[in-house]
Amino acid sequence: MIPKPDGSQRPLGIASIEDKIVQRALVEILNCMYEQEFLAFSYGFRPGRSQHDALDALAVGISRKAVNWIVDADIRSFFDTVNHEWLIRFLEHRIGDHRILRLIRKWLKAGVLDGTMLTTSEAGTPQGSVISPLLANVYLHYTFDLWAQQWRKRNARGDMVVVRYADDIVAGFEHKSDAIAFLDELRQRFGAFDLNLHAEKTRLIEFGRFAADRRKRRGQGKPETFTFLGFVHICGKSRNGRFLLWRKSRRDRMRAKLQSIKTDLRRKMHETLGAQGRWLRSVVMGYFNYHAVPTNSASLAAFRQHVFLLWYRTLRRRSQKDRTTLAKLGLVADKWLPRPKILHPWPNQRFAVKHPRWEPGARIAPAGICAGGVQ
Repeated sequence: MIPKPDGSQRPLGIASIEDKIVQRALVEILNCMYEQEFLAFSYGFRPGRSQHDALDALAVGISRKAVNWIVDADIRSFFDTVNHEWLIRFLEHRIGDHRILRLIRKWLKAGVLDGTMLTTSEAGTPQGSVISPLLANVYLHYTFDLWAQQWRKRNARGDMVVVRYADDIVAGFEHKSDAIAFLDELRQRFGAFDLNLHAEKTRLIEFGRFAADRRKRRGQGKPETFTFLGFVHICGKSRNGRFLLWRKSRRDRMRAKLQSIKTDLRRKMHETLGAQGRWLRSVVMGYFNYHAVPTNSASLAAFRQHVFLLWYRTLRRRSQKDRTTLAKLGLVADKWLPRPKILHPWPNQRFAVKHPRWEPGARIAPAGICAGGVQ
């Protein structure tokens, strides 16, 4: 069991080294098959598709399409509730070799050995297993992706955008009636395959370029925000007053990261200043590599400042006679701690490069039901 950012715990199933090797080989083979089948708005754990690709597609979809309502859906304990029988039936659609199917069944039924206690697995795929992300994508491809694609074609009266990263789903709608109907039918759809939406994390909110003005006319507050892949998405404005999607690092995730740094600094308290500086530089740079997106400068600066203060307090604890001052450590920090700097381009720029307008089907709006113009 490992801790989650919200305080709960997540079980990890670590496969043996022999299983890891065989699973990795099988994943390479199955990826060649399923990458031809998976839809373009599915981004989680796929070759050549990162979290920032999903974030870009969502930002472009919200900015360019008539999105007024957002369905932020989260599947409750998805990896622990995957139905084995349904999963095998889905795999049989593309895999005809019964030896491969038997091998996958054995992995699913292997169970977990915790100390001396063996627990058998009747449902779910073990997180921490090499093949689990692919099996999860196969399950959601049949239970959600294909269904959502058909729902848009047959039921949506206005614009609709969808982005899915593993079990995190965000869908944008032009009309509230479409959003309500989609969410109601999604619950029924998942229920048929032993999946349930998380009641607290699944929400329908008013969002988009007109949300702030409409809520102001009704005497309501600012538009609600939603989180996706570590960022809070906010209805903001650019310098010229136009709608701009703002993305800020989640505060709870930042606090958890800072707490981890604090704990590690205590263990490294008596190391040399250079050793601490090199370690902190790698930690801060690693944080910036993911979070340094446009509109997030304030969060980056706050993170660096908190790391600097944690370092200062740690050094002061090394000795009662320590005379390290903030000014002195500031000069040292300028050498080791990277300055906040935006490292990622604007979403529309990177999205345009990865999905150029001249590709077949580019007339289809980007980040629609199939982001990237592939229908």
